[in-house]
Amino acid sequence: MDRSKNKLMKTPRFLLIGLVILVLINIGIYRKERLLAEGAPLLLKLAPLDPRSLMQGDYMALRYQLEEDLEKQGQKPIPADGRLLLNLDRNRVGSLAGLYEGQTLQENQLPIRYRMRNGRLHIAGNSYFFEEGTASRYQQARYGEFRVAENGDAILVALRDEKLKALGKE
Repeated sequence: MDRSKNKLMKTPRFLLIGLVILVLINIGIYRKERLLAEGAPLLLKLAPLDPRSLMQGDYMALRYQLEEDLEKQGQKPIPADGRLLLNLDRNRVGSLAGLYEGQTLQENQLPIRYRMRNGRLHIAGNSYFFEEGTASRYQQARYGEFRVAENGDAILVALRDEKLKALGKE
């Protein structure tokens, strides 16, 4: 009798924990959907790396021109986490202006969140996954297309070619 009463007491706790987990997952999904819908468009020049992964399927590992630009500017040491300040041209292609430290933004500027891991710059998406057998569609990738929130959070949404045309859409 005591065991069955103990089981009944644990059931609401498990249901509550499950409900909290579902709410947190849905909040994360809502934030990403909102970023996709309302985020400022940004294009970053990229340099593709290895386009294949046997364990994960087809993907393109990405690195950005910003990494080389940081090295050229001599911004050392770079904090492990922070935001970069980008200048945007008329096509919304971002170029490095420096580290963002809360300064007032100009109309053509945007902060973007980054992390330094193992000496490499990581921004939103450092890999782009695509359907198996479609790698040839992405060989001309020259830009990553992002949506960026005001706080610098970003999400990679597409790859574009040299003429800024979206790739992978037939």
